[in-house]
Amino acid sequence: MRISGSALFSLFLAAIAAYAVVAAWDWPLKAKLFPLAMGIPLLVLALAQLLLELRGTAEAGKGPAMDLAHSAEVPANVALRRTGVVFGWMAAFVLLVLLLGFSLAVPLFVFSYLVTQSSAGWALAIALTAAAWGFFHGLFERLLHFPFDTGLVQTWLGL
Repeated sequence: MRISGSALFSLFLAAIAAYAVVAAWDWPLKAKLFPLAMGIPLLVLALAQLLLELRGTAEAGKGPAMDLAHSAEVPANVALRRTGVVFGWMAAFVLLVLLLGFSLAVPLFVFSYLVTQSSAGWALAIALTAAAWGFFHGLFERLLHFPFDTGLVQTWLGL
C-alpha cells in the first residue's frame, strides 16, 4: 500500500498536535488554554483526515483550485504587485509591534490600513479603529489580563 503525501501531511499534523496536547497538559490553566484549545481540535481533525486518506474516501479536487481559477484572469505583474503589498503590510505590522508594542500597534495599523488601502472615509476608519482597539483591549488586557511588552521605542525613551 502506497501512502499519499496528503496522508503523510495529516500524520505530521496529528503528531504535532498530539505533542502540543501532551506537553501542555500539566501546565497551569492560563498557560495550557491556547495549546489545548488549538491542539485537541487539530488532533481530531488531522486523525479524521488521515483515516479518510488511508481508506481512500477523501474527496479529490476536480479541476483547478478556486484561487488558481481567479488568478488566471489577473496579469502576472498585477498579481505580483498585490502580493508585495500584502507582504509589505504584514511586515509593517510586525515592525509596529516590535517598535510600539501590541497596544499601540493594533489601532495604528488598523487606522493606517483603512485610510490607505480601503475606500473607507475618515469617520468610518476612526470608528472601526476604535472598535478594533476596544475589542483588543477589552479581551486581552482587561478580561484575560494578558501582559503585552512595551515596544522598543518606549524602552529607549524610558516610558
